[in-house]
Amino acid sequence: MGKAFGLFLFLLAAASVVLFVGQEWVFGHRLWWFPENISEHGQAIDDQFNRTLWVVGIAFVAAQVALGYIVFRYGRRGNERAQYVHGSNKLEVIWTLVTAVVFIFVAILGQKVWSQLHLHEAPPDAVKIEVVAEQFSWAYHYPGADGVFGKTDPNMINDSNLNFVGLDSSDPAAKDDIQVQTLIIPIGQPVELTLRSKDVIHSFFVPVLRFKQDTVPGLAIKVHFTATKVGKYEMTCAELCGMNHFKMNGFVLVLPKEDFSKLAAMSEEDFKGRLPELMQQYN
Repeated sequence: MGKAFGLFLFLLAAASVVLFVGQEWVFGHRLWWFPENISEHGQAIDDQFNRTLWVVGIAFVAAQVALGYIVFRYGRRGNERAQYVHGSNKLEVIWTLVTAVVFIFVAILGQKVWSQLHLHEAPPDAVKIEVVAEQFSWAYHYPGADGVFGKTDPNMINDSNLNFVGLDSSDPAAKDDIQVQTLIIPIGQPVELTLRSKDVIHSFFVPVLRFKQDTVPGLAIKVHFTATKVGKYEMTCAELCGMNHFKMNGFVLVLPKEDFSKLAAMSEEDFKGRLPELMQQYN
């Protein structure tokens, strides 16, 4: 039985290697890997993932091979009883320190791109958009042609009147503000999102942007990124938020700068009227 289990561990380690590395040279391309990257920071995210995968993968394979060898070589024979061996304190300290150093180093490398997106201010020319989550939909608030967000009041939220963010119509700056349920951003220009939630924790997730951020009730969370490819891309809520969580998805449209500028200068009515045509154009 010990030899059979040892062989199983060897096969498990080999299968893991083929699964994560063999895709490149067996099939020529990754059939199940990440979706394409369309953000400036995306390559850094992918690089960090690959570094982590290699470190964890090597540790996993080494552990399984070592365990398989020990089980295969020293497995119980007949009525033979196992003997307790204390081991080596020196070796335990060494491999604990090596593991700590490796993982701390990998973590530090990962903090660089995270801090750029979360701890630094967005560039001055960033397009500012407010994102409001609720069960079970997303709303996007644009400042309109004047570039100034109108005042909002939670008491004025009225979904039936499409006032998802509680825009105060008595504020002059709110006259040209736009509220839609599809995120539209320009290519090649920084975008700053301010994320809020009306009710519970949600998570704004756009896989192709390598972007995922929780929205927390009571907090206004600012993040920024830059898209690099025009198109229509899926987004979703990545945090289980209730019975209809599966419905909380939508699309992100990345437009050429000129097209986005024209759209952002339109009235809310014209903006919404143009939206179905754009959705079809980039379908």
